[in-house]
Parts: sequence; structure tokens; C-alpha cells
Amino acid sequence: MLRAVVAAGVVAYLPGALLFRLPWWRRDQRAALAADERLFWAVLLSVCWSVAVTIALAVSNRYSFDRLLTTNAVVSVLLVLIARLRLRYDTAAPRPGWRALVPIALVALGAYQYFPPSEYVIGGKDPGTYLNEGVQIAQRGEAIPADAMVAAVPAQLRDLFFTIDTRASGLGLYYGLRFMGFWIEDPGSGRVVGQFPHLLPASIAIGYGLNGLSGARQAVGVWAILGVLAIYYAGARVFGTAAGAAAAAMVAVNVLEVWFARDPSAEMVSQPLIFAACLAFGYAIQGARGFFGAVAGVLVGLMMFLRYDNILTMATVGGAALLLPAAGARIGAAFPAALVISSGLGFWYLHGPMRGYAEFPSAVIRDRGGLWLIVPLVLLSLAVRAALTGEALGKLARRWIPIAGAISLTGLAVYAYFIRDVAGRLAIHDAMSFRAFGWYVTPLVLGLAVAGIAVAILRKFWINPALFVTIAGYAVAFFYKIHIQPVHFWSMRRFIAVALPAALLGVVALAAEAGRVAAPARLKAWLPALVVIAAAVPITWVFWTRAEPVRRHVEYAGLIPKLEGLASRVGDRDLLVAESRNAGSDVHTLALPLAYIYARNVLVLASAVPDKKLFETFILWAQTRYDRVLFMGGGGTDLLTRRVVAEPVASEQFQVPEYDAPVNAYPAGPRRKDFEFSLYRLSPAPAGAGAPIVVTVGDRDDLQVLRFFGKEKLGTNGTPFRWTGAQSFVALPGISTAAKDVRITMSHGGRPASAPPPAVEVAANDRVLGTVTVTADLQSYTFALPADLVAAAATETEPVRLRLRVATWNPQAILGGGDNRDLGVMVTRVEVR
Repeated sequence: MLRAVVAAGVVAYLPGALLFRLPWWRRDQRAALAADERLFWAVLLSVCWSVAVTIALAVSNRYSFDRLLTTNAVVSVLLVLIARLRLRYDTAAPRPGWRALVPIALVALGAYQYFPPSEYVIGGKDPGTYLNEGVQIAQRGEAIPADAMVAAVPAQLRDLFFTIDTRASGLGLYYGLRFMGFWIEDPGSGRVVGQFPHLLPASIAIGYGLNGLSGARQAVGVWAILGVLAIYYAGARVFGTAAGAAAAAMVAVNVLEVWFARDPSAEMVSQPLIFAACLAFGYAIQGARGFFGAVAGVLVGLMMFLRYDNILTMATVGGAALLLPAAGARIGAAFPAALVISSGLGFWYLHGPMRGYAEFPSAVIRDRGGLWLIVPLVLLSLAVRAALTGEALGKLARRWIPIAGAISLTGLAVYAYFIRDVAGRLAIHDAMSFRAFGWYVTPLVLGLAVAGIAVAILRKFWINPALFVTIAGYAVAFFYKIHIQPVHFWSMRRFIAVALPAALLGVVALAAEAGRVAAPARLKAWLPALVVIAAAVPITWVFWTRAEPVRRHVEYAGLIPKLEGLASRVGDRDLLVAESRNAGSDVHTLALPLAYIYARNVLVLASAVPDKKLFETFILWAQTRYDRVLFMGGGGTDLLTRRVVAEPVASEQFQVPEYDAPVNAYPAGPRRKDFEFSLYRLSPAPAGAGAPIVVTVGDRDDLQVLRFFGKEKLGTNGTPFRWTGAQSFVALPGISTAAKDVRITMSHGGRPASAPPPAVEVAANDRVLGTVTVTADLQSYTFALPADLVAAAATETEPVRLRLRVATWNPQAILGGGDNRDLGVMVTRVEVR
């Protein structure tokens, strides 16, 4: 425990505190800040420094948590020596006052809501990718590690597991997928790179070093708390302490903040970096150009290691710097120097180690003129800056830029909410993005926010133009094109970094202005604060109430113990083959953490119908290298042949809580996600052995069914079954020459009369055996097998594939409720006699 506390201080306090106290670049201005804000800067700068060191070490394949601690300790000693021990403030620094209670309360509020974090460690979506990338850095010390399992697979067998992405491979970006979110750069050496840049994974790796897998999951919550504090300090500087505190509190309890503070997402890191950069920008133009100018530039550049679209922050903050001559302000040379250096390293990183990730946005830039745009943009920027230094034009710009900005944003908001609709190539989720955002802040708050931002721009723009230009830039960019799947809450992550805080800053700005205008002279000192509080309290209460279901919910709670139990069944010298991503279940998502968190030998099939002869060769190869070859499946895989047999090892079914995720609609609440799978031991078949000819559908049938729905049980007697789809298959390996017919036990499962009739066409190896209309009762239906088909099947290694084809019905569409599957009929047993 003591070691963890000391390590946390070295990682998250010491370097930043020493940097903040260096006796240069107007230290007196930093000393004049409130004690709590000085502490905030010490922590934020330390975290950013530690993350940057982690990225540098990981990219050079030399990261370890101890090495990070050593680096920070050495750098801290060097800072002390460089400063010649002159680290005491020259002037009396303010002691903590009553205002320090505000950040303390915000931290407590965040800690109460954002922990425990989700158990989203599985693959399939961004959170699991981020977390597994971070754990890989922590465990292997490399940003782009060599995956021994990939390198071990012989070249002639790779197609079973690694599908070549011809476009990416042709561009020299990567070979294909290892897991969803992880690309194979070189199958020969096994180099695998995560899909996303490493700033967030680096912080996850630090969390892992501090507190294992729990610390890795908690990292995003720490970023969320830093984000709330950054919003508070940035808002307080422009609008006052009460307004900043109210806005931060409303952000902290909003359902979006609570949700994403528990799931790894890049936007939760963007939030503190953006608002801290804007705050530093404001201090820089106030006179602390050396220190805070450099800090602003570094924070903006650092975001290039987070997401490519953070280039927008470079544009907005850089654009704000160009406008400063109109107000007679200066940002100084430290800001552009730090921005050029840090962003230059970021661009090298994105177009070097992360070139696969950067290809798509780079292609968009190339299509619009490419790097040649830089020259005219630089020249235009210099021209604008030069023009604004003129007294006449500068005075005109100083007056009209805020007016034009306020009018433009208000007009766009009115258009987006009341007029914008689907037309031409405009997708519905883009057309309704502004209205959808209103679901999460309420339409009334959204209207007040627009009015408040407009008023704030008119009255406060030149206090901190970086803040307002960034708000405008992000609003226009993402409300115009959301660039994400319209699944909620998922799509709203686009608005976490800036739009949500900006909206609530707008509300408090409007309230503060109303209080200022309405207050008589003797009340102007405190009435605006009271009006802000009066406006914020009911909104905060509404947000708190609406976030309650999320606050009580932990996504995938209990999943980690289940994964640990599964990992314990797979030995260090076992090989686990997981069913493919298109097998009809989510079992493949378990493969990622088993490989990259629990260090098991795992491969994922590329197809639910792999090449049989190639797979037989693979089994023979794997038998010489591993103690056991295991298969994990739950959706159905056509895998067995006469030469490959499967021995059941274990079967497991469990549920974890998963929140509703509708398309273009507000989530309804928690539900349950089912994981059902079986483990089999695969081995070469003994000479003369035949595969079973009785299949109990829904019970350890994963290697004999294909395109069925998940396993279920019927009624009180627990008869196992599966639903077919429109076309489902049963593989029947090892049919003998004595086989005469096939008997299938089926029921239409309560299909309503308004649905298409349950007429099932049965075929074997594409030869139609007959058609039968299935009744509501479970009955066996017998179909004769042609003699020539039986004779041919008895000599083939490939199994006979039984096909069931039937018109489907959708329970949700016909009966209502939540079952949106297209169902065929229920099948419980297939027997060859």
C-alpha cells in the first residue's frame, strides 16, 4: 500500500509540482494562483509528463512501470538541481481558502459516481481495444509488440485465422486482423498494433502498474475527474467562481459524463486537455507567456497522440492566437514553438508507427489538396495576423468578430434544431444530431445554452478567445457530421469533450449576466452568483435523477471473475481456438482478453466454415507443439470431419448487465447480456472411428450447427433447442453406409397465424429431401436419404451438410416486445438412422 502511494506521488504529482515551481517565466504569476489550482496544475502536468514518457518508452519497446518511476525520479532530481534549490515562491502564495472546498467537492462527486468502472475488458468495440492496448504496454513494455502466437502459425495455415485485408496490405499499412481492433503488421515476426493511438492506453498502463487490472480500468475515471476540474477552473476564470463551479457540477452529474467516465474512451481524455489548454492560453495572453504559453502548446500537441481529429483543437487554438492582435494581446513565442514541436512529434507518430490508423483521415486530407494546403494556410494566417495589427482593421475586428460569431452560432443552432432534416446524402443521425444532444441536456437547457454562449461571446470573447473559438469549432464540426454509428449512448461521445461542458457554461453565463444586469449597484458583488446557483440547482437535480440508472449500473459487472475462471481452464501449453466473428455469437470477444490480459495461446477462426483439409493439417501441426488443442464456441461452426473429432470438456452459461443501446433513440435502461459457450478438445480421429450421428441441438452442438441462434431451453423440463434462421445447417460427419433416413424434431414455437407458414425445406448436400409444415407441438419428421448420397458420404472426409430453409418471422414486429430476431423454427434433435 505504501509503495502504491509513493508511486502515485512520483507519477501524478512530483514532476508537475517541480515544473510549476521553476524560478523562471514569471513564477510570481503562478504563485498568485489559488492553492487548489496550483495543485491541479501539478497533478495535470505530472500525469501528462508520465503519459508522454510511457508513450516514448513503449514506442521504443522499453517500457516498464519501474522504468517510468526511475525516469520521473531522475528528472525530478535534475529539476531541483537546475533550479539550484530555488523552488520556494518569491512572493507569498495564497493559502487554501474557502474556495478550495469547490474542487474538493467536485473530486468527491466524481469519485462517488465514476467508480467502480465498467468491466469492459472484452473485444469487439473501442473500450475493450483501449484497455487491452494499455495492458499490453504494461505487460510487454511495447506499443507494437511481437505476438508469438501469430508468428508461430505456419504461412500455409494463416488463412484459417488471419484474413488478408487486400487494400491495407497493398498500401503497406498492415496485413489483416488479429482481433477486432488489433492489426497484424507482419505475420512473420508477429508484430501487432492496436487500432488506436496510445495516449489513453499509456495512462491505462500506468494504472495497471499502480493497481493491476483494477487500476487499468480506473484510469478513465481519473481523467474524468481532471476534466471536471479543468472545466471548473476554465469557467471560473471567464465567468466567475460560482459559474465555473455550477457548470462543472452539472457536467459531473450528467448522464453522459457518468457513462463515459466508466468506459475507456478518448473523449474523456480530450476534455481535460482541451479545457486546460484553453485555461493556459488565457493565462498566457494575460502575461505568463513563457510558462503557460508553452503549456498550452504542449497540451494541444499532445492530443495528436490521442485521436487524429484532435487536429481540430490545433486549428481552433491556433486560430484564436491569430486573432489576438485585434485585442492588442500577445501569446508569445513559447506557444507556437511548443505547439510545432509537440504536434510535429505527433504527426510523425501517427504517420509512422500508427500509419494504419492515420490512413483514412490522411486520405481525406489528400483528397482536398494534401500537404500543399499547408503553404497557403500558413501564408493566409500570417496575412490575417499582419492585417489585424493595423489599428483601423484591428478595431473593426475587435468589435465585429464577437458579433459575427454570436449571430452565426445562434443561426446554425436554430437551423439544426428546427429546420435540418434528412435530404439527399444527409443521414438521419447527422440531421438530428443537435436535437439528439437535447435528449441528454433537455431542450430547455439546450435553448438556454445557445443564448448563453451567444451572450458570452459578445461580452467575454477577448478574455479567452481560445475557449470560444474551440467551442464554436467543435460544435460546427461535430453537429454537422457526427462521424460515428448512431447508437446511444455511443454516438454522444462526440460531444463529451467540448459540447456538453460548453452548453452548461453557456447556461451559467446567461444566468450570471442576468444577475449582473438585474442587480442594483450594492448587490452586484453577489447577486449574479445567487442567480447562477438558483439556475443550476434544478438542472443539476434533473441531471442527477436522469443519471441514476447509469450510476447504479456497472457495465459487464462480474465478467472479470468469469474470464479468470475460463483462463484457469486453459493451460500455459494449451492452444485455444475460438469461433469466428461471423459465427453468430459474441464468444470471439472473450478471445482478446484471454490472449492479451491472461496471456493464453489463442487463435480466432476467420470463418465459421473453415477449409476442412487445411484445418486437419493445422490439428496435426498443433498436436506437436501444444498439450491440448481446445475449441471455444457458442454460435455454431462447421469444423468436424472424419479425421477430426471433438471431446466435450466444459460448458458454461452466464449473464452480465449490459445497458440498452438503441439506434437513434434514448437508451431505455439496463438489460442482460448472455454468454453461452462450450469447450471441446480437438484431436485427430482414431483409425476407423466415426463421428456421432445424433445431434442434440442446443447442447454441446457448437461444432455441428451453423447459422442457428443461441442455445435455449424449453419449458420446465429444460429440453435444449435452438431457433433456425432463414437458412441454417447441421453438419453430420461420419455417416455410415447403413444410413437410411434423417429424423428432425421441430416445432414452430408459437408462430402467430399472421406470420408466414412454417414450411421447412430440408436438403442434404443441396439435394432436397422434402418439405414439411411444422406444427406447434414438438414432433419428429423423417426424410429418406438417397442411396447414392449415402454411399458417397461414406467415403468422403467432408460431413454431410443438412440444410433447413424456412420463411422467418420477427416477434418484435408482429407481437411487440424486445425480441428483434428473424426466427425460423425450433429444432431440438437431429438423428441419422
